[in-house]
Amino acid sequence: MTILDTARAWLEQDPDAVTRAELQRHIAAAESGDATALEAAFAGPLEFGTAGLRGQLGYGPARMNRVSVGQAAAGLAAFLTGREEHPSVVIGFDGRENSDVFARDTAEIMAGAGVRAMLLPTLAPTPVTAFAVRELDASAGVMVTASHNPPRDNGFKVYLGGEDAGSQIVPPVDAEIAAQIAAVAASTTFSELPKGTFETLDESIYDRYIAATAGLGEQRESSTVVYTAMHGVGWATVERVVEQAGFDPLVPVEAQQHPDPRFPTVDFPNPEEPGALDLAIATADRVGAQLIIANDPDADRLSICVPGEDGWQQLTGNEVGLILGWDAAHRAREEGTGGTLAASIVSSPGLEAIAKHFDLGYASTLTGFKWVSRVEGLIYGYEEALGYLVNPETVRDKDGISALVRILSIHSELRAEGLTLLDMLAAITDAVGAFASGQVSVRVTDLARIPAMMESLRTAPPQDLGGVAVTAADDLRQPEHGSIGNILRLTLADGSRVMVRPSGTEPKVKAYIDTFNADGDADAARAQVGVYADALRQLIA
Repeated sequence: MTILDTARAWLEQDPDAVTRAELQRHIAAAESGDATALEAAFAGPLEFGTAGLRGQLGYGPARMNRVSVGQAAAGLAAFLTGREEHPSVVIGFDGRENSDVFARDTAEIMAGAGVRAMLLPTLAPTPVTAFAVRELDASAGVMVTASHNPPRDNGFKVYLGGEDAGSQIVPPVDAEIAAQIAAVAASTTFSELPKGTFETLDESIYDRYIAATAGLGEQRESSTVVYTAMHGVGWATVERVVEQAGFDPLVPVEAQQHPDPRFPTVDFPNPEEPGALDLAIATADRVGAQLIIANDPDADRLSICVPGEDGWQQLTGNEVGLILGWDAAHRAREEGTGGTLAASIVSSPGLEAIAKHFDLGYASTLTGFKWVSRVEGLIYGYEEALGYLVNPETVRDKDGISALVRILSIHSELRAEGLTLLDMLAAITDAVGAFASGQVSVRVTDLARIPAMMESLRTAPPQDLGGVAVTAADDLRQPEHGSIGNILRLTLADGSRVMVRPSGTEPKVKAYIDTFNADGDADAARAQVGVYADALRQLIA
């Protein structure tokens, strides 16, 4: 078949008026000799992997649309009915464009395939869907979200219940579901997929999540805290959790308070991106706040800013990760319980030092929260990309709302003692040494550049960074390094570590920098991060 034949066949099954009109325009362009747009949209199906499906909205198998989502739903249903007699699925959705449409299609198609389909009644943060999988003892969960990706993206994230306890899918299950999706795509059009009647859950599922999450903290000292939902779905749930936990009401960033799929006030709806917190900082200055808290659009990530010597200081994901890790370890010791702290391999080695300090177990996992959440005996886990799991007995995924409750509690306790979160970081440094981390990200528009960039670094790794010799360059895909994944690890003569890998969710190559100063000189550790970051920008840009 020619690409025009393929495009016309897709057009016949596409139920969406918007994508049909776009496809018709591009078919006409291809008939006149310009098939560029068709070639991109039909280059191949979206890869079903790390977080299910994720990609740009549009027609064709390489985009997120009603046909590709319908195929994913039917494939997941085939997988579930193949291993259970009476499977069930919980389906949630955020405020991105078409999230509600994709969720309803998923519910109808899975119900038509014999799966009990339970749709959340309204927009929900991703942690609520992850919670519902466990709370309702469902076989699986689907969350329609692209988290903090660019505005034109959407996604289809899959959880498994039962023995998987509501964690995200991992190999070989992802490949098994992908094979079922491919079989559906090859044999059945969207209109031929059976549609069934699904259930719409009542609001009590939100009440149960809110009660479980509010119970994680309490207020000891009043303060003014600014909160931004980043145009996402966090505010409605956060507001209720904060009230039920007994904290002072948060001050919302009004321009970013409610869901808006255009994300009009930010270039990228990710708290890590430059400028994303500018409105939150302006609001904090106006109201005299002591803390800024940000969720990403689906509220599974958390970022905070604190007053520093030169104005507001955004803490890194690793700094927040160590604060919450110390908090979890301290609470475990007070309660006389044991357990394990865990972080992904690209996160700060500082959490392992905290685990040793408190005589707790520690696990370093592959990248991705699907691995962190599965650690046996887990009491706390995090990943440097602003993902934190403080309540693994309730939610088995990163949860920016429960992490918010713990941060508010820690902040309140410190204020009651005349201290700040920066003072807590200094105390952690005194106890385990100075760990500093940084990150360099290179965003691309041509995805083909990413494997080329990685291969270039592997073929000719740098001999030094910022004048410090690189003593080892390890390809972590190789068996001798544990076949961990597509990561290049550079070890430097001063003991610092750099990990370079493609992002699993965004069109980026990321480099993670970790330095350590045994004398507890945090300024020196941070300064060395800056030296390496400058060198890496020149190397991989």
